[in-house]
Amino acid sequence: MVKNIASSIAAIQRSESPAPKQQWRELGVHNYIRMLIIGVLFVYLFHREIEVIVYKWITDSAWSHGFLIPLFSLYFLNQHRTQILNLQTKPNYLGLFFLIFGVLFYPFNIVQLRYGYLQPIGMIATLGAVVLFLGGWKLVKYTWLPIAYLVFAVPLPERYYVSLTIPMRQWAAAAAAFVLNLVKDLDATASGVVIDVIYKGHRLEPPLDVAEACSGMRLLTAFLALGVAMAYLHYRPIWQRIALLLSTIPIGIFCNFVRVTITGFIYVMIHPKYAQGIYHDMLGMSMLPLAFGLYGLLAWFMSSLFTEGSSSGVPTEDVVVRKRKV
Repeated sequence: MVKNIASSIAAIQRSESPAPKQQWRELGVHNYIRMLIIGVLFVYLFHREIEVIVYKWITDSAWSHGFLIPLFSLYFLNQHRTQILNLQTKPNYLGLFFLIFGVLFYPFNIVQLRYGYLQPIGMIATLGAVVLFLGGWKLVKYTWLPIAYLVFAVPLPERYYVSLTIPMRQWAAAAAAFVLNLVKDLDATASGVVIDVIYKGHRLEPPLDVAEACSGMRLLTAFLALGVAMAYLHYRPIWQRIALLLSTIPIGIFCNFVRVTITGFIYVMIHPKYAQGIYHDMLGMSMLPLAFGLYGLLAWFMSSLFTEGSSSGVPTEDVVVRKRKV
């Protein structure tokens, strides 16, 4: 009797409780007005940094993938829209402290420190402080990755970019020269980022130069960003996610080795004009499917080799239950 009464009360409470929100339009007009006001203020404060970053995306093909990064962040948010829409949030004043610090640090860095890379990074950190202040840690739980993911859209300072690309160009030149030397009547010598080629006794001029565009940095940054997205979206144990994420670096470097080597063969065996310009760019784009293929092969291998057992450690068995005729 008591059990039936408790079940009836629980059913009444469930019927009286509002249905969970499922779509963004259910958020309410007043919330969208608040977000619009905050967004306008944020853009007004950091409009200079936003203009610089977008200009870099437009003018530098190495960072053209930056246009996709905010879209991925919005997609990550949409993946948790049900949890976000039904959160019982409350302000966190630690976020207010970080927000004030970020707003004050921005002009201080421009006038005193003059460290350019901190300006866009500080902008992203300030966005995180806004979320913490308005929504608390519950909202941060579902938004920290979409916010942190925006770092992939921020171009590296030129001196850091060059210091990373030079050794990558040298590695690519050495790897390409090694493979080219396997061909009969072909002698390739890598000197820094330049490959001197002698084919059938004739020195090819000019020598093959592994330019900055062939450093692999463009492929590596884009593939690393996509690797984070894939590791986040595909459910698997955390250690496998970390392993797959770390694998993007050697995969990206290997694919660039392949690209430079193929370029060398085209330069020697076909014609130098097919190793530059639009042909060079098309070859670079073709490396992205190769990188995804290697990443997918590794993901399949890990899923096939390592399986998650039951929590008790005892393998589960199929149980067949037969109904007895009465």
